[in-house]
Amino acid sequence: MFLLRLVFRNVFRHKLRTWLTVLGITIAILAFGLLRTVISAWYAGVEASSASRLVTRNAISIIFTLPLSYEERIRQTEGVRIVSGGNWFGGIYIDEKHFFANFAIEPKPFFALYPEIILPPEQEAAFIRDRKGFVAGRKLVEKYGWKLGDTVTLRGTIFPGQWDFVMRGIYKGRDKNVDETTFYFQWDYLNEKMKKTYPQRADQIGFFMIGVTRPDIASDVAARIDNEFRNSIAETLTETEKAFQMSWIAMSQAIVTAIQLVSFVVIVIIMAVMANTMAMTARERIGEYAIFKALGFGGGYIAALIFGESLIISMIGCAFGIAFTFPAARAFGDALSTFFPIFNVAPETIYMDIAAAAVIGTVAGVFPSWRSIRIRIADGLRRIG
Repeated sequence: MFLLRLVFRNVFRHKLRTWLTVLGITIAILAFGLLRTVISAWYAGVEASSASRLVTRNAISIIFTLPLSYEERIRQTEGVRIVSGGNWFGGIYIDEKHFFANFAIEPKPFFALYPEIILPPEQEAAFIRDRKGFVAGRKLVEKYGWKLGDTVTLRGTIFPGQWDFVMRGIYKGRDKNVDETTFYFQWDYLNEKMKKTYPQRADQIGFFMIGVTRPDIASDVAARIDNEFRNSIAETLTETEKAFQMSWIAMSQAIVTAIQLVSFVVIVIIMAVMANTMAMTARERIGEYAIFKALGFGGGYIAALIFGESLIISMIGCAFGIAFTFPAARAFGDALSTFFPIFNVAPETIYMDIAAAAVIGTVAGVFPSWRSIRIRIADGLRRIG
């Protein structure tokens, strides 16, 4: 108890130095936490993937389509439970600054395939009845202030023209990692308009989302589907939803790696600052440590004083950093919702913050402890006064 009381008194002996060090650690932990949250947000789609869902697309590239006739053949494949076709629409709302994901889907199988998308039954029924209807995520609706019954116009890029949609539903995510910023409308509306304007692009599907009967047979089902269309006019590539999401992340892997490196560099820098602070503190107290030795206290007691002070300062900064991470993440999430629709601080990030603070405090106390333990009593007493 005496040791702990003495450590706390030492922590705040030089208040300005202590609070400046705490401020530095707070900023470092905050930056580290936000950078790790960015990485988590990058992988949010992967984490939300289901082991019982597959994605079938054109084997050449995702930008090439597949014939609508493939849907029934996929549905008849052994192990397939449900199939839902869709297209990336790529429409623009107002201008390019107001970007959000928008897809043409087949409503009934889509919502059956994605139980994590929660849409009130009456809104789902209204959406299915209205060929020009659309549903949007809660966050997207709040951002633009849309209301049920509003008409929203998107300017087509992949599918040219002005497209009018009527809002029929607002969905919420069952889980925290469900994207609530997506715009869904009926694939039939897209296909009918294509038949009138670009007949050669009608009855074409961008991808098929497939639900399998059991997750353990997903790879076998994927192989059966691809074998079914081997040597056809449009060969397929079928993979798990997680693998499909990872293929998109792989395109930006260099950015993810750079963010990871920067997050650790921040910790190394503050570790050096903390080590310098503890070295200054130990140097000023060499005489005190010599007196402790003269009174019979061993090197372990002196090391406990130094390590205890270092860890307490580090953990105070960590606590402030974690506390500020949550409001900062909410602000960043709102500002960057276009790029990161899911921007939540994961429990793993908090654990990494605490681990980083513990490492900072431990490493910063190593050299001062070693130096203080090794100094001779006579040399230490010469410094008094």
